[in-house]
Amino acid sequence: MSDTTTAPDSVFDEVVDLIGALVGDDLALLGVEVRRDTAFHEDLGLESVDLVTLGGLLADRYGPRVNLAEHLAEFELDDVIGLTVGRIADYVAAALGER
Repeated sequence: MSDTTTAPDSVFDEVVDLIGALVGDDLALLGVEVRRDTAFHEDLGLESVDLVTLGGLLADRYGPRVNLAEHLAEFELDDVIGLTVGRIADYVAAALGER
């Protein structure tokens, strides 16, 4: 699944804020710089259950148009393991029609 379109900065920033809420800390205070290529598993140490929780946070924030679980159901396991913040932000922007 190749995608060269980039999510608007505002969507990316909101996704990063939700990840901060997920881990219960301000990521900047923890010394973590979250970029588009930051991987959920490798860089942030998040597990699949955390993606489920993030999906709930995204649905609460954006409504039913953003269904992360349904989106990830199309992925192979390696794609889920290598999932990046930018890829999630791109999905959210596409679901909202902002790109």
